Amino acid sequence: MSADDKRNDRAEEELRYAAEAADQNKGAAEAAPQDKGGVDEIEESVPESEVEALKAQAQEFQEQMLRSQAEMQNVRRRAEIDVEKAHKFALEKFVKELLPVADSLEKAVESTEGHEDAGELVASIREGVEMTLNLFMNSLGKFNVEQLNPLGEPFDPQQHEAMSMVPAPNAEPNSVVAVVQKGYMLNERLVRPAMVVVAKAEDAPKIDEQA
Repeated sequence: MSADDKRNDRAEEELRYAAEAADQNKGAAEAAPQDKGGVDEIEESVPESEVEALKAQAQEFQEQMLRSQAEMQNVRRRAEIDVEKAHKFALEKFVKELLPVADSLEKAVESTEGHEDAGELVASIREGVEMTLNLFMNSLGKFNVEQLNPLGEPFDPQQHEAMSMVPAPNAEPNSVVAVVQKGYMLNERLVRPAMVVVAKAEDAPKIDEQA
């Protein structure tokens, strides 16, 4: 066989191989399913029970995350409330210590009542004590300290402490007819109840005398 014949045989063989490869590629392309992004192939390869289990687990994780976020918000809200209360009522103990000073100044003013003709010295002392008392009460007011003087008001066991009950025909039953000691509130929270005398109602049940 000559060299030309060998070259021709080799060329024919290469053409035959190329035709066979083309036929194989065409058949594989026709047999292959349409590509949908790989999702359908993955879902078909995973059992349905596993898919449902994974979805349930993902849902559980999401619910846990939402609960954790809600709990964190509650913790932050409670912390903010605690800080606010600490700021509002940090002076409560200090205010309690100052209340006897206010009581003493008021008693000093009351002791001069009915003695207007006693002389200039008594009048001067009364004026000075009244000015000091007013200054003191104004200072307490700047820190939201409110005085309770419930004379003539209905008895309130949440803010008043009844020292006694007395017949009082000219007063409303269960109303305050005398204030033995004034009460005080700090930021609308009771610091000390007002000690009062309450009008007794005829044929009425006795009220609770404790605040």
